[in-house]
Amino acid sequence: MKLLRHGAAGAERPGLLAADGTVRDLSGVVADIDAAFIADPARLDALKAVDPLSLPVVEGEVRLAPPFTGIGKIVGVGLNYHDHARECGLPIPEEPILFMKATTSLCGPFDAIRLPEGSEKTDWEVELGVVIGTTARKVSEADALGHVFGYCIAHDVSERAHQLEHGGQWTKGKSHDTFCPIGPWLVTADEVGDPQALDLWCAVDGEMRQNSSTGDMIFKVAEIVSYVSRFMTLEPGDLIITGTPAGVGLGLKPQVYLARGQEVRLGIARLGEQRQSVV
Repeated sequence: MKLLRHGAAGAERPGLLAADGTVRDLSGVVADIDAAFIADPARLDALKAVDPLSLPVVEGEVRLAPPFTGIGKIVGVGLNYHDHARECGLPIPEEPILFMKATTSLCGPFDAIRLPEGSEKTDWEVELGVVIGTTARKVSEADALGHVFGYCIAHDVSERAHQLEHGGQWTKGKSHDTFCPIGPWLVTADEVGDPQALDLWCAVDGEMRQNSSTGDMIFKVAEIVSYVSRFMTLEPGDLIITGTPAGVGLGLKPQVYLARGQEVRLGIARLGEQRQSVV
């Protein structure tokens, strides 16, 4: 099932993508696609019993918001693709590199990316987002995927100077407003299948920059969920973004970064596509 939220910022309503490609409104069925919905399997089961084509079509221009709300925390995994480690000239990590990304960075999949004042090194990063469905605390790798509700595209926009040249940890370069577009949909785990068999890509102004597969991850999704749960409790609605493949601006020679007026498009198989203008 492809769940979503639609509407102007601050007035979003729950919805889903029907098989005919139309956006259908769910506000008469569920209050919202939020952490409470994600945490309650009965709500999803009840929703699956509804014929999507019986729901009202959302007419006209449709803004897609982040596809779920109530996100308690965003946990990032750095340097998690073999080809990305090679392009950065860095050794393969022995354990996952973790950082946090502020929830205020969240925005919709087609909302504009706003460059911070004075930014000259804002970079693109297409990533697989993992949405936690049930509380995970020190879970085994074998049980980890059972705690996953679904998956979405996450764009881990990063200001490299703030990330790498201002001391401290990476969070300050990852957390500006609009630096975490997610969606367009939250796709339930049963519909996605194997999270390590998804092609993902990113293009800037029509030029392909990233083109890889989640199969190139150094630490797979199950290992990441298990590992993170050793250090913090993961709760329903928490989002883990799992790293990006080669082709980021930081890794190009010479380095290339986003500028006002450009357009970024990115996608992951089975999870849809995003598009953002840079302002």
